[in-house]
This record gives sequence, structure tokens and C-alpha cells, in this order.
Amino acid sequence: MLLDSTLLGILACPACHSNLSVDYEAKELVCNSADCGLAYPIRDNIPIMLVDEARSTRRSG
Repeated sequence: MLLDSTLLGILACPACHSNLSVDYEAKELVCNSADCGLAYPIRDNIPIMLVDEARSTRRSG
């Protein structure tokens, strides 16, 4: 899985507009915001930037 660094610089979390980082092992783009923390799947090298498809990385308390 490869993502273009230019694309990564343009993409932002659809929910909170924060920067994203790549989790290559999980094949996800992860929101860097501590308040949001959504993880968006990458399928066939295409980031699925839909909030409905994202999973929460925050622990329930």
C-alpha cells in the first residue's frame, strides 16, 4: 500500500478537519486530533474518507 505524500498533505479528517497519519499495518488513515481519533480504511490504495465507514480509535470509558 502506497499513498502519495502530496495526497496525504491535502487530505483532512472529514469530521474535524485535522491532519491525518497513515497506519500502514492497519491500512488506515488516522485522525491526529485527540478529540476525534477516527480511522478511515484504505482499500485498494484508495482512502475511504466517509465518516460512516470510519471506526473510532478512542477507548470507551
